[in-house]
Amino acid sequence: MENIRERFGYLRDPNLVARFQHMCGVRGTGLKAADRAHLHNNGAFYHPVSAETGSESSASIGAGEGENVQTAALGHRRRTPDLKHDPKRACENGSAGGEATGLQVGALRSGLTGSEYRRAAQNGSKDPGSPRGSTVKPLRKNSLTEDTGQEFVIQNRFLFYLFTFGTELGNEFFYITFFPFIMWNLDAFISRRLIMVWVWVMYLGQCTKDVVRWSRPASPPVVKVEMFYNSEYSMPSTHAMSGTAIPFSLFFMTYNRWEYPSSLGFILALCWCLLVCTSRIYMGMHSVLDVIVGFLYSVLILVFFLPVLDFIDGFNLTCRYAPLVIVSLHLGLGLLSFTLDTWSTSRGDTAQILGTGAGVALASHVNYRFGLMPDPAPERLPLVLPAFSLGLVGMAVLRLVLGVLVLVGTRALMKAVTIPLVCRLFGIPSGDVRRARQHMEVELPYRYIVYGTVGFNVLFLVPLLFSFLHLI
Repeated sequence: MENIRERFGYLRDPNLVARFQHMCGVRGTGLKAADRAHLHNNGAFYHPVSAETGSESSASIGAGEGENVQTAALGHRRRTPDLKHDPKRACENGSAGGEATGLQVGALRSGLTGSEYRRAAQNGSKDPGSPRGSTVKPLRKNSLTEDTGQEFVIQNRFLFYLFTFGTELGNEFFYITFFPFIMWNLDAFISRRLIMVWVWVMYLGQCTKDVVRWSRPASPPVVKVEMFYNSEYSMPSTHAMSGTAIPFSLFFMTYNRWEYPSSLGFILALCWCLLVCTSRIYMGMHSVLDVIVGFLYSVLILVFFLPVLDFIDGFNLTCRYAPLVIVSLHLGLGLLSFTLDTWSTSRGDTAQILGTGAGVALASHVNYRFGLMPDPAPERLPLVLPAFSLGLVGMAVLRLVLGVLVLVGTRALMKAVTIPLVCRLFGIPSGDVRRARQHMEVELPYRYIVYGTVGFNVLFLVPLLFSFLHLI
């Protein structure tokens, strides 16, 4: 048992993330005095252990980079409760309490370990703490604290762009383009089921995060290449969960439905999964343990969920009381799952996911009742991919651009209407929209209604518009 605990501690070690970033060419540019005071105020320090045991080599106490003192004071992010603040040890490691030695500061500035920095200095480097490469800022500021983060140096631009693309495969822009593209250009049957899988995987992942409440990898030693999700909890990685569930669900759903080389489909799904999972470590957003658990958790959900997809989809399409059940279930899941005392971006994100799933399920029921967008007859299976042509590509791009514009317009209109309406209903001032949205009474119905409408339009309004414009 102790050995297993040590293994888990090693996989959660932020220094393991930092070493991977270092190997991929990510370097910190330095710690300013304000940064050192920030770390001291938040009590960040690391517990070193011997390399022979392979056990945990660092643990974060207090708020890491991107989490300000106010957030820590509110208790928004709790650290491991069984660890005690140790100013002496913190001072020895140069993270908090007192002045760090030149070696410690230089190592932290360069993103190197102390031994690596010492070897570089002994080899005659005039400034081993000055990494070469392109200096950039983190991708997007923190969604909770609006912290823009520290600059860092990218020494391998190919890996930077590759992993940036990988992490975008788990963000909103990807979802709002990928699912509709499949629905409008390939197979609505596959798309609506894929959305069901995505909703349940993301919902369970977000709920688990708020139960476990593990912090993000501490910075330093980790370089925060991305800041947007830095104030959310870490375990498990929902990017890793969606990056596993979406490609492999797509593969299993299309395996006997479309004609294509199955080996190619599996390889593409595996590459997609590995890219998304690895990108979260590169970005400094997750420990290796977060990613591994996210992958395994997603696999477990798929094992239980994929066999019942036919039943759930059939119920949504044909049951007379499906609309009532759909709305009640998705709304109830949001209300029962998030009763936190402090605002969390994960609460709104999950309500957004549930709303989208409810909207798509309602639209599928309406389409079935009115005979719109019928599924291909079983005798037509397996389906054959159409021959590639410029006309085919042009029509697909036209549908995607026009449809996404409708969805973006729907979202903007519904936000402008819903937020003031909900604020008035619950007596919450709507002058500061950002502050108003932090109230659960506002955020849950606002997200649910706005993205429920967007989800409904994905499968009903936009295809109806395409039919009217003869784009189908």
